[in-house]
Amino acid sequence: MVSQRVKHVARPNISFCIGKRTEGMRKGDSFNFQQVINPEKRPNIQGKSELTCSQGRGPIKELGIVSELKSCADQRDISKGTQLHSDILKRGIPKMSTTVGNNLINMYAKCGDLASAKQVFIQLSVRDVVSWNVLLSGFCEHDRGEDVLYYVECMEGEGILPNKVTYLCTFKACGSIGATQMGKVAHAEVARRGLLGNDIVLGNALVDMYAKCGAFYEAKELLYVLPVQNVVSWTALISGYAKHGQGRQALDCFTEMQHNGLSPNPITFPCILKACGSTKEIVKGEVVHAKILELGLLRDAAIGNALVDMYAKFGQLLNAQQVFDILPNQNLVSWNTLLAGYSLHGHGERVLTLYQKMRLKGIFGDDASFSCVLSACGSARNLGMGREIHDELVKRGLLKRSCILGNALLDMYAKCGALTEAQVIFDELVVQDVISWTALIVGYYQHGLGVAALHCFDQMKHEGFTPDAVTFTCILKACGSVGALEKGKEIHSEVISGGCLEETAVIGNGLVEMYTRCGALQKAQKVFDELPVHDVNTWNALMAGYAQVGMHEIVFDYFNKLLEDGIRPNFETFFILLSVCSGSGLVDEGQMYYNAMGSNFNISPTLEHCNCMVYLLGLSGQFNEAVQMIKKLPASCDSSLWYGLLSACQPWGYEKFAGFAFDNAIMVNRKDLTMVH
Repeated sequence: MVSQRVKHVARPNISFCIGKRTEGMRKGDSFNFQQVINPEKRPNIQGKSELTCSQGRGPIKELGIVSELKSCADQRDISKGTQLHSDILKRGIPKMSTTVGNNLINMYAKCGDLASAKQVFIQLSVRDVVSWNVLLSGFCEHDRGEDVLYYVECMEGEGILPNKVTYLCTFKACGSIGATQMGKVAHAEVARRGLLGNDIVLGNALVDMYAKCGAFYEAKELLYVLPVQNVVSWTALISGYAKHGQGRQALDCFTEMQHNGLSPNPITFPCILKACGSTKEIVKGEVVHAKILELGLLRDAAIGNALVDMYAKFGQLLNAQQVFDILPNQNLVSWNTLLAGYSLHGHGERVLTLYQKMRLKGIFGDDASFSCVLSACGSARNLGMGREIHDELVKRGLLKRSCILGNALLDMYAKCGALTEAQVIFDELVVQDVISWTALIVGYYQHGLGVAALHCFDQMKHEGFTPDAVTFTCILKACGSVGALEKGKEIHSEVISGGCLEETAVIGNGLVEMYTRCGALQKAQKVFDELPVHDVNTWNALMAGYAQVGMHEIVFDYFNKLLEDGIRPNFETFFILLSVCSGSGLVDEGQMYYNAMGSNFNISPTLEHCNCMVYLLGLSGQFNEAVQMIKKLPASCDSSLWYGLLSACQPWGYEKFAGFAFDNAIMVNRKDLTMVH
């Protein structure tokens, strides 16, 4: 049974196998495990060639040593466990019993030392089904799914019949690596042997396996035919839906579970909170939160962290912070969850402040923490803090083992404009992947070095890397920024041949924007018309192209079509509309769109919108109205508004208003300088 499954999985490098496996074993034939392990070349533990004991101080009582080993396993005390192992070798009986050996394997596995667990396993004179299961359980506990499946095959090859524990490990391993077909074969064998019956534990393990593999049809079918359904059965299915991003189905499943009279347990709640976060079901999330408080489950770290994550996903960062503040156990996961929430919504400075607080509490970051902090340094352009993090990563030796951190560091330097340092980091990366190349390309483009970005893109392809959606989107922007129309057409062809246009709307939007910025409006229109889906960014890209050449009627017409398609305009949409009104002197239209921002779409004007409106009023000779508008604005302290009005005075020759605007601009600049000093 297992050899059929294992052939689908890449074999792990098993240290105790000498040479390659036999051909018979590759074909799934029965084989003698002792032929694979050369007894004369077994690895040593504490200098012994076998798990035998010297004639020392006499035998140790087996019950006592077993009890002590179990205690070490429970407490994860590998130091004491290793000492006990040494004592066994020095003072034990001529041959170690299987029971003592099994407990040694268990101790090492529970402590995470799987290499020593394997060595003890190999050196046992007699291995029973418990020996195998203890080793398999250790691999399961440490997410070594492929190792589990390999050892199950070896176990059957030695003639040991799998039991319930073996199958539980097999199902968990299949779920962890997404081996659906292997799981189905194991499922069939369990059913054939009559082991499933009314065994709720095996049934739940099967539901969990199918759900983790994303095989939801099989998971639901099995759930409905289980003789007994409990909260564990339903939670397994809910967890699978949440894991695979199917939040709506997870919530429906949760409702069905409750209709069946089952109440959620502490494992269910994090899954449901994750589903609420992914589907933006704020009301349901708040109801679940209230239930958690009612049951007094906030002390559960997983539930508390899931609550923080849910509110962060909602964008309700104040609520996320409040939940975090009352958590009784603020562990590293709690801090990382809050850091990620602020980072997700662009609050870079807040991320940096939180990180400092985390360090003051004596909590050291991991890869997730540093990735968030480096991203925040980049978005906040805080190069000094970024360099401090860099120094810490070097001191702790983290860059040598983490490609993720290397890319995050590269991205930080690139966003801060420290392109020389970014290039040095890139050159020193242990592994360069498409993310590394893209970060460098983005850095060059964002700092006005479009030609360098194009060169980097060509070099990336020369090195054999395939661009992804982010790479294509960025390089199309670079083409637009330098007017590289022919290069843009070349990339367009590459996108089509690679089938990338169907993957995401972002690339289509990038193509429209690239053609408009290169002045190829007909080509931009053609791409727009051929796109299957238009979002607000697609419309904005096309409208901006027509606005550049002053074709305001087409811009206004497309804005109306955008609304007819049920698409909500954003800040950029109104900036394009106001810009085209400003450029064409359309005061009434500009006033209409400016007023519609707040009254119709609840969008607060930014400084850029205000500048357009002030310039438009000034350009039409309405200087008093422009001045009154500036004085009413919260942004009136910004000198660019007065400089905009000053520019609008020039065609009219109004020296009085020009002088007034100039004096105010100078006064604001002086205030700014005073505040800086």
